[in-house]
Amino acid sequence: MPSEPTAVARAAEQQALEAVCGQVGLRPEAQLIQRLQHYLDALQRWNGTYNLTSVRDRAGMLTQHLADCLAVVPPLTKHLPAGQILDVGSGGGLPGVVLAASSPALDVTCVDAVGKKAAFVRQVAGELQLTNLHALHSRVEALRHQTPVPVITSRAFSSLKLLVELTGRHLAEGGVWMAMKGQVPDDEIAELPPTVDVFHVEQLLVPGLDAQRCLVWMRLHGAA
Repeated sequence: MPSEPTAVARAAEQQALEAVCGQVGLRPEAQLIQRLQHYLDALQRWNGTYNLTSVRDRAGMLTQHLADCLAVVPPLTKHLPAGQILDVGSGGGLPGVVLAASSPALDVTCVDAVGKKAAFVRQVAGELQLTNLHALHSRVEALRHQTPVPVITSRAFSSLKLLVELTGRHLAEGGVWMAMKGQVPDDEIAELPPTVDVFHVEQLLVPGLDAQRCLVWMRLHGAA
């Protein structure tokens, strides 16, 4: 099991998280920073057993996972200041945990086909006292009796085509998909059915990450 960071390392990490929040346009409130650090603790503690992420070092998790997810919070909350979100293929809670921690007005349900990952998100919700964070162990195509939501998101689920095909019945009238991608996925966009419109591709700047990131916003044709 990895060792806990020293007090000096923890203070430096706190400053790094505060800087990331400021750079992406979030207020670096003490409770948010504390929750993000506790989430990192849990990721680091359980990663070896649960295989939550291939990134093993804590600094890498901060940049490649937390900063990456924090960057989507301002554009998401601009579109949906409050309401329900379905995060499909959430794994260890990315971006779902970060969204719930950053914006209490969002009610986030993480869905993953791996039971231990859904259990991990439930544990994190309890430890961080995030009453707006939930987890379901299910394949997304097998989900039943879910209330349609205004936003469906994914970070590492599958192609855009498969995402909209498997989750379309869970999208509320007038709702949108917000897919986190690296480079603009032109090939995936070209494969989308004519019933789905890509109405915006939003470039993101992730602090400390030397790689392209974007959000692909989609909705049903005629839903604007």
